[in-house]
Amino acid sequence: MSSLLKATLPFLVVLSLLAPIAIYLATRSIRPPASPTLQTQDSPALSVLGEAPDWRKLEAYQESITREDFEMLLTTVFTTGDAWAEFIEINESNAIIRTGDSNDSKAFILRFAPPGAAMPSPRDWKRTSDLPAAAPETPLAGLHIAIDPGHIGGKWATIEERRLIVGNSPPICEGDMTLQVANLLKPRLEALGARVSLVREKAEPVTPLRPETLLETARESGSTDDSPAALQKLSERLFYRTAEIRARAKLVNESLKPDLVLCLHFNAEAWGDPDLPTLVDRTHFHLLLNGAYTDDEVRLADQRFALLEKLLSRSHEEEALVGATIADIFAADTGLPPFQYPADSTNAVPVRDHPYLWARNLLANRLYRCPVIFLEPYVMNSTTDCPRMQAGDFDGRRQINGSSQASIFQEYADALTRGLRRHYSKNRPALPLPDL
Repeated sequence: MSSLLKATLPFLVVLSLLAPIAIYLATRSIRPPASPTLQTQDSPALSVLGEAPDWRKLEAYQESITREDFEMLLTTVFTTGDAWAEFIEINESNAIIRTGDSNDSKAFILRFAPPGAAMPSPRDWKRTSDLPAAAPETPLAGLHIAIDPGHIGGKWATIEERRLIVGNSPPICEGDMTLQVANLLKPRLEALGARVSLVREKAEPVTPLRPETLLETARESGSTDDSPAALQKLSERLFYRTAEIRARAKLVNESLKPDLVLCLHFNAEAWGDPDLPTLVDRTHFHLLLNGAYTDDEVRLADQRFALLEKLLSRSHEEEALVGATIADIFAADTGLPPFQYPADSTNAVPVRDHPYLWARNLLANRLYRCPVIFLEPYVMNSTTDCPRMQAGDFDGRRQINGSSQASIFQEYADALTRGLRRHYSKNRPALPLPDL
């Protein structure tokens, strides 16, 4: 071995050992190139507990909608004001969507489809038109439905402000009643061929968070002069109105992945003291679809992203199609009149001139990625409905309020079942009857 080689050999050995490390460090810093249509924003304004959106997800919707359809849905279904124009510039060939504040130039560019040449919108849920023919007795075959019993109930009903005591009767709690309806509804839908999942199966929250763990968030989002009692109330609302719904959305979107979500609720009017409530002599029903984002909501990046994702996935069309039949049957079966929002409402938009259908931007129907039917029948503090709720569930009919009536829970489940059966029987082909 030459003297030169002997002298350089230790250096070569060290170099050979360091080379893989150098290559690793160099390649570790390499990132995929950013989408040419996206520029990111570091700290956009977000909802409380909201997450900064990944605008690159909208790449999947390129050329899936025409300019005309995009503008129509944006201005007539999904917004109630003009703030969208601060963030979305519509041209003939694309929409320039600001990903941060209105004065930030960073944007996502959505390319429109030429008229008559829209690409299919990507989705992981099935539309009615995607379903194959089904036997007449199982019109829901091939459909995965998630039932979301609204609120929590049980020991949580008081802080949810959905616990009502009238006279000497036991309290009625919305979360307990919606779970009761869900348990009645599930076997009915399964008998029609659907696969059915419950978002919750007991009177316990889905979220692991609790009011006490949200006190710091309450301090950060509240006013500087909030009292301890006010902060406690705010932390409770963050728990059941925000954290709980976000946890359910994660379950729905990442685990259950249904084709349709049924959000079950009972409505109520202002009742004052829940232990000495004010009763009203009216009842009503309406059904909510996602939409009607207010100007303040549009200014929040996470809500603006959700609006666009809902619009581009075309979930509204499916919600309106399914919802119209459900509303028709539910109203006919129950006799409930339609609830009316004020004509100048800034958070509700009528849908298809249907008296029972309204668009509203609720957290559940915004965050659940598939179509959502959000039901608001009956009135908890109604002189008509409250006695029926107090009577509990039963078979057949009983004398309530001086007339023969069915269980309000059975009526709810039956009317919703009939509405779904009518919609899918009417809108998907039926298998031919076998030759006898």
